[in-house]
Amino acid sequence: MIDKKEDIQNYTYFNSPLGAGGLLIPLQGLGVKICGMKYPSNILEVAGLNPDFIGFIFYPKSPRYAEPLDIDTLNSLPKSIKKIGVFVNEDIDNILTIAYKYKLDGVQLHGTELVKMCRDFKDAGLIVIKAFPIAEAYNFKVTKIYEGACDYFLFDTKTEAYGGSGVKFDWGILDEYKGETAFLLSGGIAVDDAESILKIEHPKFAGIDLNSKFEVKPGEKNVELLRGFLNEITPNLDKPEPKMQNTNLHK
Repeated sequence: MIDKKEDIQNYTYFNSPLGAGGLLIPLQGLGVKICGMKYPSNILEVAGLNPDFIGFIFYPKSPRYAEPLDIDTLNSLPKSIKKIGVFVNEDIDNILTIAYKYKLDGVQLHGTELVKMCRDFKDAGLIVIKAFPIAEAYNFKVTKIYEGACDYFLFDTKTEAYGGSGVKFDWGILDEYKGETAFLLSGGIAVDDAESILKIEHPKFAGIDLNSKFEVKPGEKNVELLRGFLNEITPNLDKPEPKMQNTNLHK
């Protein structure tokens, strides 16, 4: 059995912006995660929309595979925007290497990762988002053993692939989720879904994950489309413009 908890703690203590034992990021209103980013100028444009999280996919089979990223661009992001690495059944050593390289604030585990891995990362101070494929109400049952081991769950449409399908599941079954962990909604959310999202009244509904339906091409987002959509569903854009960190970016 591989036990990398000490390595995770060492990484987090010295490198994570949250520090060892970091606290769950509080979301104001409806949280927003914009995922599948890879291009430097587009990352900065999206950061101007004040999302809570920006996601970078480190799954080689994804058309949004982010490696390599521009480190100066990531270092320039405001601290209020948390950088999340998305992994699918990845080795802990590789996750730590990438997290260290890009100073990630958290991880999204999108495969069949065990509870122990989630708990180890969370205990070390990293934000942990565990994704679950959803098609029917009974799919929520598997989340029970992950309670307390994750900061958020992410409910995505069940497909043959690991996310990024652009397909919705029946949001009506969200009422069948009875867990205590707050969740993000993912899977085919598009610009015409604002009204439906605002009607969701589940007490654990924390935010949305936006990706393929707001793209010019895989990995590049249509910023104006995102801006219009976010203006409909969240007050986040009313915040002062985030101040980018000065890292002497060369454009």
